[in-house]
Amino acid sequence: MRASLQRQREMSEAEIAEQVLCCLEQAAEAEPQAAVGALKHLIVYFHGSRQAHSCAVDEARSSTFMAICEYAKALNRGQPADRLRPMAIEAAEKWRALAQ
Repeated sequence: MRASLQRQREMSEAEIAEQVLCCLEQAAEAEPQAAVGALKHLIVYFHGSRQAHSCAVDEARSSTFMAICEYAKALNRGQPADRLRPMAIEAAEKWRALAQ
């Protein structure tokens, strides 16, 4: 775990957003509880990179975090999450675009 935190600190903001997008795509193919577990592991990516960036990037990262939380919460409760996953992906794509 410590090695993954160190690696995350060395990643650019855009690379972090890309990792989050990859996890969201994989979650779509997983069973709900497995997807929730994978989404929980994303928390380490939401501290941001050590590079300076705009408030817009910070806001996009926060919006992505909130969208993922809503998606994971619905999955965990067995509620419909079909509309929440695209919202999380859209937020992560915006984050990635702003970070580039």
